[in-house]
Amino acid sequence: MLTQFSFSNFKSYRDDTVFSFQAEAIPEFRDSLLDTDSASPLLPVSVVYGPNAGGKTNLLQALSALIFTVVKPVMELGKNRVHGIIQQDVSVHPFLLDSDSKNRPSEFEIYFRTSGNEFRYYIAILDSNIVSEHLYWRTIGGKKTGTVFKREGSSIELGASIGNGNINKDVNPKMPYLSFLAINYNIPLIVQAESWFESCITKSYAVPDNSLSGIPSDPERKNLILKALNDLGIDVTDYQLNSDGNRLYTKRIIDGEPHTLSFDEESDGTRKLLSVLPLLITALKEGRLAVIDELDAKLHPKLLRYIICLFKNTHINRNGAQLLFTSHDISTMKNTVFRRDEIWFSALDQEHTSRIYSLYDIRKEDDTHVNNTAAYDKQYLEGRYGADPYLRNMLDGSVWK
Repeated sequence: MLTQFSFSNFKSYRDDTVFSFQAEAIPEFRDSLLDTDSASPLLPVSVVYGPNAGGKTNLLQALSALIFTVVKPVMELGKNRVHGIIQQDVSVHPFLLDSDSKNRPSEFEIYFRTSGNEFRYYIAILDSNIVSEHLYWRTIGGKKTGTVFKREGSSIELGASIGNGNINKDVNPKMPYLSFLAINYNIPLIVQAESWFESCITKSYAVPDNSLSGIPSDPERKNLILKALNDLGIDVTDYQLNSDGNRLYTKRIIDGEPHTLSFDEESDGTRKLLSVLPLLITALKEGRLAVIDELDAKLHPKLLRYIICLFKNTHINRNGAQLLFTSHDISTMKNTVFRRDEIWFSALDQEHTSRIYSLYDIRKEDDTHVNNTAAYDKQYLEGRYGADPYLRNMLDGSVWK
């Protein structure tokens, strides 16, 4: 499970930026939290709102770039331990709107939990070269932190956690040492950390995607997809891929008669659901992190709310799956759907750098938090949350005067 992610000098983000799945001590939706013995509870869902070009996508791309940087060399050599890797190829690019940032490394740091352990991983990248990289671990709830390795330039120091016996420290400057160790050795802590990165799902629906990759044919997951479709009023009784796996046909019973449609003949919303549901069900079944840009594209608000509720229902989400997504759908920005710490905003400041903050971080004039009974969507459209600086002017007509 993802605990916290921070980064700097990536695309529209110049300064230190921190995103967190750690739950604040607030009362709403307490029973939806992911509780871990001896550790603070985590959120199952977070959504990022904001204007176009405000940095929503770049926030998710920063996390996706870190994940894929670690996974790519392992996957290319066929050494991955997780089957069914579903990830975008996202490269690291620095902030380019000042003279200094392009010559500084992009930095990433992530805290995540696996079975019984919590890891802290840091990596700094400049011109595709790894200039610094550290991995630390501790047992969940433990006070003592152990060093797995430290890398500064070409110098690598191994911690007592993995020992020094016959472990190669000569690694290509473009390859993460975590990836190198995962490829060449079977070290338990390395396997745990690397497997977590491999399990992450990263996907963008900013560009229409009707890919059939990942549509399951095994009965258990197929039945879950059909159940979800029927829960949403889409009365598909079965689906079937052709022998080449490149054409999908859906089946319905209408007035007692069977009818078959090809995937291309389905509505945009049904095609989107058939594309995204397999990813989300995989995340829920296996306890994966799903990072999805524009999840709401071509989805009715009712369908989006259904997906959110799947992750917030601990009877369904039994394995600690998490969902991070961007959205323009204000109709789901409600206190009946989200906790205040699950709603995030991104926007450009006056220096044209992106910044993020959660709804819980916002303070009213009397220095108190936004009330959990507030109409979040209405207040957002009124410009009270600051992530849409031009929208209020448009609504009151001042830009047309």
